[in-house]
Amino acid sequence: MKVATTLSGIIDYKRPGQGTSDIISAGFENAFLNFDALCSPYELENTGRPVIEQEADDDPQIKVSAQPSYMHKLLHPLLEKCGGKSINEKRINIEAAYAPYLPRETKHGDEINDLLKELTIESIKACAAFGCHYLIVRPLFAGIEPGAEFQANKEYYISLAETAKQNNVILLLENQCSNIGGHLVRGLCSDAQTSAEWIDSLNETVGEERFGFCMDTGICSICGQDMREFAIALGARIKVVILRECDGHNENSILPFTGINTSSFQNEWLNLIRGMREINFDGTLILEYAGTVSAFSPLLRPQLISLAKSVADYFKWQIEIEAALKKYKSIVLFGAGNMCRNYMKCYGEKYPPLFTCDNNKSLWGTSFCGLEVKPPEALRNLPEGCGIFICNIYYREIQKQLRGMEIENIEFFNDEYMPSFHFDRLKRNDEMGD
Repeated sequence: MKVATTLSGIIDYKRPGQGTSDIISAGFENAFLNFDALCSPYELENTGRPVIEQEADDDPQIKVSAQPSYMHKLLHPLLEKCGGKSINEKRINIEAAYAPYLPRETKHGDEINDLLKELTIESIKACAAFGCHYLIVRPLFAGIEPGAEFQANKEYYISLAETAKQNNVILLLENQCSNIGGHLVRGLCSDAQTSAEWIDSLNETVGEERFGFCMDTGICSICGQDMREFAIALGARIKVVILRECDGHNENSILPFTGINTSSFQNEWLNLIRGMREINFDGTLILEYAGTVSAFSPLLRPQLISLAKSVADYFKWQIEIEAALKKYKSIVLFGAGNMCRNYMKCYGEKYPPLFTCDNNKSLWGTSFCGLEVKPPEALRNLPEGCGIFICNIYYREIQKQLRGMEIENIEFFNDEYMPSFHFDRLKRNDEMGD
């Protein structure tokens, strides 16, 4: 699984050096490119105005909506920076991109759809230049009668398939919401089962897997959808997941765990992570936090991007927790409390530990959840290829203790997103950390 950061708000497309440097310094190797930075929904909504506008420096700028191929010239500075100038210079891989799209409240009819198609074709070609494998193409809706959406969009997507194939790009549909009377409600592709049928029909028509799905957690949140059920219904068709928070009513791009309202998160991350585990998701996680970026001073953005990298790694770790269990020949737990009990109930049969250990001397020699409780010194005599999973909230303190003992293969185990959660928690005052 890969993690990627948005470029929105971070990169200046004319002078991308500082932004790309900040992204690389934060530890990101992958990024998400939104072509609306070059051709915004506002520009598309206002097509028909003069082709050339004069900027302050008297350098004429061509509108991409008037000349779609101009997109490639505007992307050239970013392409050079992402590619690296020498073999020793770090580069940023563009993992996925957004094709230009209309605002939900567009006043255009279907006459705009030919331009959208042309812009999407140029976006596919731009993806090929970056080595980008996925392009998110929102379904058409302008001027399309209710009930005719599938047929109109099937023709649209099929018309893009050959260009996508020639450029080795997978086209992704994405869940949408609609604006009805100022309220955001479920829109096209927001029903997971229907979206799965669309994708299967498209792939069957072109005779290959040329279409997939991008799951936008912000839209799921606004529409009040269970992200676990949504993910399971689409399964392996999901290639990209966009991680962002909204405020529950309005669309925004807030860094996960920072969109707090009365001390509660708007997104049900627990259900998302459970769903991703159940479908064995191995695609790309994209942190979309342009709204958070815009609220920070440019002087603080390097630290914000580093925080975003930690958040992305956290999601990756949680989704891949079973992969961490699989990589060891044997397992030992550290902690004889609630986390150990949850581990044994959810993973104990499939990945049985040799034993558990604890800093509490009174527990040594006793049995807990069928495991013998041993002192930490027992970890010095483990078989080769054995992993130690810390089942205790004092992760860093115990990790430091084990490293001081020159113990290797240390992993954290977290019970926040277990396949099922067990509420009959232990109550023991002398227990450290649960």
